[in-house]
Amino acid sequence: MKNILLLYLLGFIQVYSQDQQIDSLNVQKLEEVLVSSVRVNEDIPMAFTNVSKDQIEERNLGQDLPILLNFLPNVVTTSDAGAGIGYTAIRIRGINAQSTNVTINGIPYNDAESLGTFWVDLPDFSSSVENLQVQRGIGTSVNGSSAFGASINILTDKISKDPFFESNNTFGSYNTFKNTLRFSTGLINEVFEFSGRLSKIDSDGYIDRSTSDLKSYFLQFSYKKENTLIKFLNFGGHEITYHAWNGIDGETLQNDRRFNPSGLYTDLNGVQQFHEDELDNYKQDHFQLHWSEIINNNFTSNLGLNLTNGKGYYEQYNENGNEDFITRKWLDNQFIVVNYSLKYSKNKHNIILGSTYSEYDGDHFGETIWSQNSGDIEFTDLFYSGNGLKKDFSNFIKSVFQISSRLSMYTDFQLRKINYNTDGSTSNIPELKLDKKYSFFNPKFGLNFKLNKKNRLY
Repeated sequence: MKNILLLYLLGFIQVYSQDQQIDSLNVQKLEEVLVSSVRVNEDIPMAFTNVSKDQIEERNLGQDLPILLNFLPNVVTTSDAGAGIGYTAIRIRGINAQSTNVTINGIPYNDAESLGTFWVDLPDFSSSVENLQVQRGIGTSVNGSSAFGASINILTDKISKDPFFESNNTFGSYNTFKNTLRFSTGLINEVFEFSGRLSKIDSDGYIDRSTSDLKSYFLQFSYKKENTLIKFLNFGGHEITYHAWNGIDGETLQNDRRFNPSGLYTDLNGVQQFHEDELDNYKQDHFQLHWSEIINNNFTSNLGLNLTNGKGYYEQYNENGNEDFITRKWLDNQFIVVNYSLKYSKNKHNIILGSTYSEYDGDHFGETIWSQNSGDIEFTDLFYSGNGLKKDFSNFIKSVFQISSRLSMYTDFQLRKINYNTDGSTSNIPELKLDKKYSFFNPKFGLNFKLNKKNRLY
């Protein structure tokens, strides 16, 4: 009895009322139109790996998506908290994470200013991923930031023909708990579907005090009829994590490898303490609208609209002799995207045209919320305040020409323009003004030769 109970606690509970299968090839094709402009296939001379929903689900016990992709070639992942929950990062072919382009349904996800990808802002997003493609190396032209190291193109949940309700609960090391609820109405009158997910993840982390309190949601309303698919998606997350991003020296590593120096200070009595609220607290919400259309046997198109709102801060205890103080450094930003793609396929030709416009407007500011022996400091005063405005416009045309049954030729031309303006101050620069304009032309050319069903040269 004890063994049965143990297995029950360490396993996960999963309840399905129906399998998710769509018997309409037309709907499947329309779903793939969402990401067709940024993905490649075996006729294109690039290294890539497709990851299915089943492959993700068998590894998904609450860890962030980078950790679930650790089994792929050339992939190295890191976790600040040490348990794969909280702040995580991915490197592909040794290139830093800022050089990995990430798109969700063809919409850029990388932070427009830092180019980093903060997976912690979308906890348990893996539970809403239908499939994804990882391109290693420079890859094809994509929306958003450049992909010098790699690109990760994510497609979220497809339409479920049948209704279902699923409860998935995971219990693991370091007091880790993941609770996920998923549902779908199934296709109503063969036209409408509403589906969603709610998730809650808690973990103490492997590193001392590297706690994570993560909440997320995913809602999808779909309309499909004949050659038309319209999807409205609303998803996001709220993360509260204790700082665990500071490193330790070699001696500390040998003596106490789980030591976390974040929040450490010495009080007025000379006693070392840890600030309880040395936290990162950030909320992010995404709104996407996609319209995919099969125009005829040769043409398909997709229009995508996106609005992302993010706001939050990280709190720090700062030692300055007897004049210690606590600060919060805030981000308040908005990111809009409009993209369009048109695909032409006939006989030996495959051509994709695409355009993307994005605009990022981000406020950065800092406030002091507490101090000791600080004199006449006014907590209402911001000790820095600045704004960043980035506009990004790109156009590309990609084509695959089948020279023979085994040999294909690939061409790819992208023109990209960026305007970036900043105004204000930072925590260490009293006045920062930038007005930069960049233009990029990115041509690519390749040949792909299929030796057999399992091998190819490019």
